[in-house]
Amino acid sequence: MKFFKKSLGQNFLIDKNIIKKIINFKQITNKHVIEIGPGKGALTDEILKKNPKTLTVIEKDNKLADFLKIKYSNNNKIKIYNSDILKFDLEKIIENGSVIFGNLPYNISSQILVKILRLKWPPKFEDLIFMFQKELGEKIVCKFPSKKYGRLSILSNYRLIIKETFLISPRCFFPKPKINSTVLEFIPKTRIHNIKDPKNLEKITKVFFSQRRKMINKPINILFKKLNFDYKKFNLRPSDRPQNLDISKYLRIVNEYESLGN
Repeated sequence: MKFFKKSLGQNFLIDKNIIKKIINFKQITNKHVIEIGPGKGALTDEILKKNPKTLTVIEKDNKLADFLKIKYSNNNKIKIYNSDILKFDLEKIIENGSVIFGNLPYNISSQILVKILRLKWPPKFEDLIFMFQKELGEKIVCKFPSKKYGRLSILSNYRLIIKETFLISPRCFFPKPKINSTVLEFIPKTRIHNIKDPKNLEKITKVFFSQRRKMINKPINILFKKLNFDYKKFNLRPSDRPQNLDISKYLRIVNEYESLGN
């Protein structure tokens, strides 16, 4: 049976050594585990060998979900949801101390990460272990200042401690992607700068980085309209560029934006 769907950004991990390396990265025996995008169950098999307390998998592809339900029909530890992760209510299935794995579909991997960053904080999960395209992973990990520093860097590093683990060659997948992949570990920060709504950080960074080479006076005028924005208060100049502002400055701008009732 043919499972691969290019439209869903599917690249199935087939290298057993890499699969074991990913699963062995975190002790999951007797823990609640969630897997996003299990595909044909390559990671799922190894997770179950570690004897988790429960395993919940979320698979969008109808054929794959049906395949998994048959494959694991005799295992009462696993629950399978045939659902789009971007529309799925993660809050209802995450237990305290959960570990979340994901060989994420490349075409929506950043959206999945942002969705998780919107959860109530601190979250109930204790660890995320996700796979991304190498180039995207570098944007997530990078710190200020850096050429790759941008919107995703800010959103991720605001709430998560990020650790690079290892790279994965295209030959470890079917079909083979054109570039390397990277596995990242994310640990929730327990103490973070207080903002009312993380979606405001998403909005403000989107406005700023939609034209990252332009001066910041334009996004400031879009966000604060006719109000006189006090650049000196934030130690900024209208001629600064979006990549010149570290995370703390963006968070303070969010506070200012929210103080105006947004």
